[in-house]
Amino acid sequence: MKTGTILGVVLTVAMPAAAQTAAPAPAPAQATAEKVTYIHAGRLLADPTKAPRGNSTIVVRGGKVAEVRDGFVTPEGGAALVDLKDRYVLPGLIDMHVHFYSSGYPLKSRLEASGVDKEDAFVAAAGRAKATLLTGFTTVRDLGAPEPRGIRALRDAIARGDLEGPTIVNAGRMISVTAGHGDANGLKEDYAHAERMEATHLCNGADDCRRATREQIFTGADVIKFAASGGVGSNIAGGLEAQMTPEEMKAIVDTAHSFGRKATAHAHGKSGIDMALRAGVDSIEHGSYIDDETIRLFKEKGAYLVPTMHAFESVIRQSRAGERPAASAAKAEEVAKVVKDSHRRAFAQGVKVAFGTDSGVGPHATNALEFGYMTAVGMPAAQAIRTATVDAAALLGRENRIGRIAPGMDADIIAVAGDPMADVARLNAVDFVMQRGAVRKMAGKVALFPAE
Repeated sequence: MKTGTILGVVLTVAMPAAAQTAAPAPAPAQATAEKVTYIHAGRLLADPTKAPRGNSTIVVRGGKVAEVRDGFVTPEGGAALVDLKDRYVLPGLIDMHVHFYSSGYPLKSRLEASGVDKEDAFVAAAGRAKATLLTGFTTVRDLGAPEPRGIRALRDAIARGDLEGPTIVNAGRMISVTAGHGDANGLKEDYAHAERMEATHLCNGADDCRRATREQIFTGADVIKFAASGGVGSNIAGGLEAQMTPEEMKAIVDTAHSFGRKATAHAHGKSGIDMALRAGVDSIEHGSYIDDETIRLFKEKGAYLVPTMHAFESVIRQSRAGERPAASAAKAEEVAKVVKDSHRRAFAQGVKVAFGTDSGVGPHATNALEFGYMTAVGMPAAQAIRTATVDAAALLGRENRIGRIAPGMDADIIAVAGDPMADVARLNAVDFVMQRGAVRKMAGKVALFPAE
């Protein structure tokens, strides 16, 4: 037997008898054996659209799920065994709306901003990414960073394995009209000027918005985000209704689609939501004011709602603590009166939903609180879990890679103590995380054991 440690936990791997008495000769590079891991799951939600399975074995080869078998299968020689017999195992979670370049503490960020270089910001973003992964979120969409090349670099470093964090689908900067939600509102002249020096994300008119969309793609954006309406967090008393014209929105969506990117719209007010849906957007972020006409448009267009209730709760708390400017606080109070009813109505009437938190507006690594907010307004726990797995994967266009545990899928796997469909709060305490076959977190009673 060969023994070592991973993440401070003893790992013992079964080896063929000959290999236990003498070190094997180096194998040719092309013959190097791929890493194999067997996972014994006491309860397995392999496909969140179906009923969970009982005792099961997941076989992972080279970062992919190779097999899912009934019962506890004895591992082959040389394989690692992860014992999760007393755990509930499910696919890695997906958050469709985060901001790794934002801290989640607006007042602290404003006070420290003048002393933060790009390099400092990148290091902080990398730390938030790792913390998010360790809570069980193995894939995220980062929907707006002040450093689009920085978030692209973080995406690529994680993909190479140089840094730990979730798989990132990045949007670069959010496209906005002048004085819109994505402009440098509320800053003194010299700060605003500095902020706008490289403001390729600002546009006015359809042709200019096509240019801005291409600029985001040029800097590495995987998805396009635009501010269809005013925003709660922007320090301008511009309201929450539409801030772009229908022609500007359609130019952005059509250009994104022509480059093979999906488009999502930040939209609070009904006019902004409805116009973005008519423009063909793939998803709506926030969706604060939703009526029956809006629901009809969601269904007609096949678009998803990303509710981000986590952000609403955070903004209200920050506003009442005096951590946000007066204009932002006033809009937060306005939205608080309607948003839960809007989301309750959308859930009840069958609007497609993908999980998202807007983490970065609120604290990072608390993403799973969103499950509680969703169930509090009427969404069953099983459906809430679907929104963060198979439904989010479908919106990303990656349903054949993530969101389920099945042969050929990425081995993004998490575990919790107890059934999250009986108590969704269990997802706030994920104690095992595997990402593309690599164990990233081991805690509690989870341990690695020798393959017999």
